Amino acid sequence: MKLEDMPLARQIDQVFRQLEPELTDAVAGTVTIQIRNNMIGKYGVRHHPIECVNGRFLENERGLTVQQVNEFRRMAVESLRMKRNWTHGEILFDFAVRRNREWTASVQYESNYNTANWMFRYQPKPSGSSNQLA
Repeated sequence: MKLEDMPLARQIDQVFRQLEPELTDAVAGTVTIQIRNNMIGKYGVRHHPIECVNGRFLENERGLTVQQVNEFRRMAVESLRMKRNWTHGEILFDFAVRRNREWTASVQYESNYNTANWMFRYQPKPSGSSNQLA
């Protein structure tokens, strides 16, 4: 199956499956997915900084479990229902594991447009128009 034949939801599912080893045990971060023509071009994870106190790394906190990563993947696919009428842009999934082992996530969409793709061309008004600015 070619990428262009694969629905965006299936592509998102594949991205999260690819990122599963990196997301497992991650405490917080952002999954970034760049879309062009409803196809994923680039994706990755930005991990929140690792904290140091007095020059020493803090003890590793427990991050996402495998089950939570799977829930995150399903939530990401379901979130596509909120994407409407755009084919180019970015989706950002912010996530964090709380002290009580619950996890939270938020979704941010960014649509991008390019005026070079407009199907019409600007047609200036005739110069004899009475609506010209002085």
